Amino acid sequence: MSVTIDITALPRERIVFCPSPLAELGASLHVLAEPAHHARLHAWAATTAAALEPELADRLHEADFMWRSTRSDFLLPAQPRATLAEELDDLDRMDDEKYVGSALEISCASRYSRGAPSPLVDERMRRRALELATARGPRQAAFVERMLADPPGTRAWIRRLMEDCDEAFFTDTWRRVRVQLSADARHKTELMRRKGLAEAVADASSAMVLEEDGAGSRIVVDKLLQGRTDAEGSGVTFLPTAFGWPHLFALHAPGWQPVIQYPVPARDLGGGAPVDTVKLRMEAVAHPMRMRLSRSLARGAYSTSELADTYGISAPEVSRHLAVMRKAGLITTQRRGRYVLHQLDVAVVARLGSDFLESVLR
Repeated sequence: MSVTIDITALPRERIVFCPSPLAELGASLHVLAEPAHHARLHAWAATTAAALEPELADRLHEADFMWRSTRSDFLLPAQPRATLAEELDDLDRMDDEKYVGSALEISCASRYSRGAPSPLVDERMRRRALELATARGPRQAAFVERMLADPPGTRAWIRRLMEDCDEAFFTDTWRRVRVQLSADARHKTELMRRKGLAEAVADASSAMVLEEDGAGSRIVVDKLLQGRTDAEGSGVTFLPTAFGWPHLFALHAPGWQPVIQYPVPARDLGGGAPVDTVKLRMEAVAHPMRMRLSRSLARGAYSTSELADTYGISAPEVSRHLAVMRKAGLITTQRRGRYVLHQLDVAVVARLGSDFLESVLR
C-alpha cells in the first residue's frame, strides 16, 4: 500500500522544498486537537491549550474536523508564501466549490483518490457531509450546515479563526520553528541539486523513495492507503514541519498539485519500518504457538529439537514457525558446533508497538 506520484515528465525545477506558515499552523492545530498523537509535543500542547481564550478554544472545537482526523487539502499550499497573510489571501482566491469540497473532506474520504463532486453541487455529497458532521457533534453539524448555506460568510469566519490563532500563539511558534524549517528546505534543495532527487526524497523520510525505470519516475510514499496521481503540468511541493511526526501527509486528490508534508528531522524520531514489514511482524507474533515459542526464545538461544521437546510438537512444525518469524526479522540464528540456535531479537519486538503506531498514524 502506498501513494504514488508520477513525475515522469516533470522538470526538476518544478519540485520544490519550502516551508509554509499555513501548513505549519494546520499541523499545530492538529497537535492541539490530538495531543495523544504527539507525546513529544506534550509540553507545548498543554501550555498553548491552557493559554487559549475560552471563546477561541470553542471556535477551534467547532471546526476541528478540518485538521483532527485528516487534514483539509487547502491547509497544504502548493505555492508556499513567506507569510500566513499571503497564504490566506491565496485561499480567498479559491472558488467556493473547491474550497468547500476540501474543507468537508470528511464527506469524500472513500472517494478521495478518484475525486468527488463538491457538496455545494452534489446532493448525495451534501447529505453525507451533514451526516458525518452530525456524528461528530451538534456544533460541528451546525458549522457544516452554515458552510453549505453561506460559503462566503463561513470562509470569512475561517480566515478570522486562522488570524486569531496567529495572534494568540502561532506568531511566536512560527518565529521559533521557521529557521529550522527553512534550513531543512535549503538542505534538501541543495542535496537534490548535487546528488539528485532520490537522495533528497530519502533524506526527507525513510517512508519515501524515488522509483525510476523504463516506465518513468515516481515518488512512492509508504502509507496504509492506496493512491495515485500525476504531477505533469503542475509540480510537487515538499513542506517540512516541526509539528508533524509521526504523520506524513501526501495530498494526491485529482485536480490538486501534489504536496507532501514531512516531519523534520524524520531520522531522529524513531520508527520508520515499512508498513508491509509491520504487518508481517504482527502476523508472525499473533499465532498462539509462535507466541509460546517467543517465550523461550526471548530468554535464550534454543535449537529446533529443544523447542520441539519443550512444546510437544514435531521438529518440522517448529521449523515452519521459525521460518515465519525469521522472514519477519523477529529472530536471529547462529551456528554453535553442529547445532543451529535461534533467539528472539528483543530490540525488534520492543519496537513493534511504536512501529505499528507510527504506521497507522503516518
